[in-house]
Amino acid sequence: MGRGDKKTKKGKTFAGSFGKSRPANPKKKAAKKKA
Repeated sequence: MGRGDKKTKKGKTFAGSFGKSRPANPKKKAAKKKA
Protein backbone atom coordinates (compact mmCIF):
# COMPACT_ATOMS: atom_id res chain seq x y z
CA MET A 1 0.00 0.00 0.00
CA GLY A 2 3.07 2.21 0.05
CA ARG A 3 5.36 3.65 -2.57
CA GLY A 4 7.08 0.31 -3.04
CA ASP A 5 3.83 -1.42 -4.01
CA LYS A 6 3.55 -1.27 -7.80
CA LYS A 7 -0.06 -2.52 -7.62
CA THR A 8 -1.21 0.84 -6.27
CA LYS A 9 -1.38 4.20 -7.99
CA LYS A 10 1.13 5.68 -5.55
CA GLY A 11 3.54 2.83 -6.15
CA LYS A 12 3.17 3.13 -9.91
CA THR A 13 3.81 6.86 -9.77
CA PHE A 14 6.89 6.23 -7.63
CA ALA A 15 8.18 3.51 -9.93
CA GLY A 16 7.20 5.37 -13.08
CA SER A 17 5.21 2.48 -14.50
CA PHE A 18 1.77 2.37 -16.10
CA GLY A 19 -1.10 -0.12 -15.97
CA LYS A 20 -4.76 -0.53 -15.05
CA SER A 21 -4.67 1.59 -11.92
CA ARG A 22 -2.40 4.16 -13.58
CA PRO A 23 -3.01 4.42 -17.33
CA ALA A 24 -0.37 6.03 -19.51
CA ASN A 25 -2.86 8.58 -20.84
CA PRO A 26 -5.28 9.41 -18.00
CA LYS A 27 -8.14 11.83 -18.53
CA LYS A 28 -7.44 13.75 -15.35
CA LYS A 29 -5.92 17.12 -14.46
CA ALA A 30 -2.65 15.78 -13.10
CA ALA A 31 -1.70 13.61 -16.04
CA LYS A 32 2.07 13.60 -15.70
CA LYS A 33 4.48 14.90 -13.13
CA LYS A 34 7.16 17.06 -14.72
CA ALA A 35 10.70 16.35 -13.62
